Amino acid sequence: MASPPMDSLDKYLYDELTWPEINAAAQAGKTLLLPIGSTEQHGHHLPLDVDNFLARSVCLETAKKIPREALVMPTIPYGYNEHALDFPGTIHIPYEVFISYCLAVVKSAAHAGFDRIILIDGHGSNEHLCEFIARRGTLETDALVASTIWTHLAKDAFEAVRESGDGGAAHACELETSAYLHLEPSRVKMELASDHYGGAAGKEGSRFLHVDLSRGWGPMKVIQWTSGATPTGVSGAPTLATPEKGKTIIEAASDNLAEFVREFRNLQKAERIDHRALRPTTPTYPEST
Repeated sequence: MASPPMDSLDKYLYDELTWPEINAAAQAGKTLLLPIGSTEQHGHHLPLDVDNFLARSVCLETAKKIPREALVMPTIPYGYNEHALDFPGTIHIPYEVFISYCLAVVKSAAHAGFDRIILIDGHGSNEHLCEFIARRGTLETDALVASTIWTHLAKDAFEAVRESGDGGAAHACELETSAYLHLEPSRVKMELASDHYGGAAGKEGSRFLHVDLSRGWGPMKVIQWTSGATPTGVSGAPTLATPEKGKTIIEAASDNLAEFVREFRNLQKAERIDHRALRPTTPTYPEST
């Protein structure tokens, strides 16, 4: 006897739905997860898809846990990456193009009826741009739009298992390599991994200039060409990576994201209140397009 067809609300991949099923997902109040990454060098041991693969994987692992509450959109695979262009394979999108493109995706999703959207970033240099996109998405549509870089969701779990010192988890590092080893070890060339502390935004030993995915930035920022700051493109300690650490990291990130999805669903969007005594007709804010 044939199995009954799957209820479309059990599906969690946005682009595998038909348009009537999209209507059903929007009516059910599903939260959209939009992975945004980068195609970028990650040393000699990791492929160019790290930021895309890890951001999407966290979204997928989350949606598997709460399939009737979340829907994973196709990944946006290119980001702001001018500083790393000296390494072959890196693709750079100017920030104004990146913002416009991603915002158009967000607005299209809101136009389809989704009122809760979360941007899951996988690339450090996209982070503040994604915050801006989420802010504009919230102000210029009926939706609430949130953003994060996925590693923020795994900070505590990673700190509990990390072995590297400050700066050991910045780029193609102990954290990212561990996560990739857990998810797809066949694509990791651990025999080519080498450690390097300091990178485009850090200087080993500085109180002011340092960056770490788990421990954050120093009080000052200076972004240089990556090629002049690290010989391999690595910033951190990938030789300390293990698949066991990766499992801890991905589990924590997806658990925390699932928890936030449920909180986000119940968050009320604030009603805009105009306190002006005079209300000129121009200019109009926000300047929505």
